[in-house]
Amino acid sequence: MLGDFSAIWLQISRYAWGRPACLRFSAQADRPGACQPLLVLLCLPFALVGGFWLVYALGYQLSVAVAVGLIALAGVAAEFGVVMLLYIDQAVARRRAEGAALNAAVLREAIVEGALLRIRPKAMTMAVIVAGLLPIMFSDAAGSDVMKRIAAPLVGGMITAPLFSLFIIPALYALLYGRASAKSSLANQAG
Repeated sequence: MLGDFSAIWLQISRYAWGRPACLRFSAQADRPGACQPLLVLLCLPFALVGGFWLVYALGYQLSVAVAVGLIALAGVAAEFGVVMLLYIDQAVARRRAEGAALNAAVLREAIVEGALLRIRPKAMTMAVIVAGLLPIMFSDAAGSDVMKRIAAPLVGGMITAPLFSLFIIPALYALLYGRASAKSSLANQAG
């Protein structure tokens, strides 16, 4: 087990210099604002908390298989965040297209609409991932020890990642963009 751990950290440290730049450029590629990539990146620690929690609860050591599961979990968590922001942005754009002034009440209404549209798809994604991985978690077949270590972070992360993206991302969006809309409305009134 120690050899796997050493190999993981060797690879992580070898490419550490390029990670921040890659994350920044890939997160900024399709998002117009600077805050939205940060909201997506905030999904990752909360998802990984659930993944590490179940790995710890099951008594698994950090290995290449666990790292693969954590990477898969990070991908799903980032998708949750990106799609949540997309739905909220679309709801805000609809309000603007209708000619509504983007005040706090209209922004809150758009955020709630966007978040509510994501509940069913998010629940379905979570259910499919958990239902697909639970048989692996309870399997005793040949090779199941490795597969359990890949599945454990995903199952654990499916507890925390959807909760974060359903509740915290809309709240942070309201906090960040509510202040921006208040400043722009004050500037419009003054000018």
